[in-house]
Amino acid sequence: MQETWRWFGPTDSISLRQIRQAGATGVVSSLYEIPTGDVWPLDKILEHKALIEDAGMNWAVVESVPLHNDIKTRTGEYEKYIENYKETLVNLGKAGVDTVCYNFMPVVDWTRTNLSYAMPNASQALRFEMTDFIAYDVYMLARDNAEQDYSPEQLATAKQRFDELSNEERVLLEKNIIAGLPGGEGSYDRAGIKAAIAQFIAIGTENYRQHLFKFLEGVIPSAESAGVKMCIHPDDPPFSLFGLPRVVSTADDARAIINAVESASNGITLCAGSFGARADNDLVDMVKAFGPNIFFVHLRNVKREADGSFYESDHLDGDNDMLGLINALLDEEGARDKAHSIPMRPDHGHLMDEEMDRPDVRPGYSYAGRMKSLAELRGVIHTLESIRSTQ
Repeated sequence: MQETWRWFGPTDSISLRQIRQAGATGVVSSLYEIPTGDVWPLDKILEHKALIEDAGMNWAVVESVPLHNDIKTRTGEYEKYIENYKETLVNLGKAGVDTVCYNFMPVVDWTRTNLSYAMPNASQALRFEMTDFIAYDVYMLARDNAEQDYSPEQLATAKQRFDELSNEERVLLEKNIIAGLPGGEGSYDRAGIKAAIAQFIAIGTENYRQHLFKFLEGVIPSAESAGVKMCIHPDDPPFSLFGLPRVVSTADDARAIINAVESASNGITLCAGSFGARADNDLVDMVKAFGPNIFFVHLRNVKREADGSFYESDHLDGDNDMLGLINALLDEEGARDKAHSIPMRPDHGHLMDEEMDRPDVRPGYSYAGRMKSLAELRGVIHTLESIRSTQ
């Protein structure tokens, strides 16, 4: 697999030089300065690509070309935005950037309630705490009919938790949930998120799924002609938040997406941390089922709890079978043309002492934490490949 690294562009506190020193050969990046829905001009793509190549790496994956909400709701100027998206894919193909990761999550992108969860070794991890989320949804956001989505026991526990929170803790909880996280598509205030939630709930899950399929029907032919592979990122967490529709959470969801538009350009991003936050998603089986349509991999591990809570564990110490997953991915890669390795990146990393007081470190995207994770994953891959070579 190709070792890659997420880079947030020239304003990233982590330089391309540092990324190369960490051992990555590919960069996962985006044109973050271009407003969602606008066409990515070819000259801007080439300029960004040149920065990466001048540092000795290649632009392996675009993560992401965000979808305008009009596309997701199929309202307003969605037809224009789909045409813009198609033009962007064509321009990426002309530039030789051939893999695009995207997501179809409504309203909130990847969501956590705690961005500094204390680990036993005093490093900090990202955590999704169900009780805290319910406390925010029901007793702070006061979403219409929110209490109907939870059991009496969950509501009682969440109310107790909400009552215990100081005003400062409530402000931080809201910021963590709705203010936007790295790689996301923006932020909301409280009134804005309530209005957006109501709009998407009204669409319903099955209609929302059809919106995704119609988007794919519109853009995949352009991607295919441009030589670009589209790989959808799963919902994170992979279950409904705020009563919103979720359509990329399970193996059945992934299968439906691949079957909706049968094309060598229509695939998935296998995010081990996102899919793996559900115990009923068997990651190894998913590789075996969807292997040829897996175009990008996020390697991340989690510790799951019975109520849906989880935290991001060390990469080799979680509930997901990381060794089995990597072994299955190497099997899949071995069945492909040798020129087409699967790009993977260490997804997130723990925050450690030397970066803990730096305000420019993005949650989940510390340098030392990801470098540690990449080194661990590199060791697993090297060991498994060495074993294969002697068999």
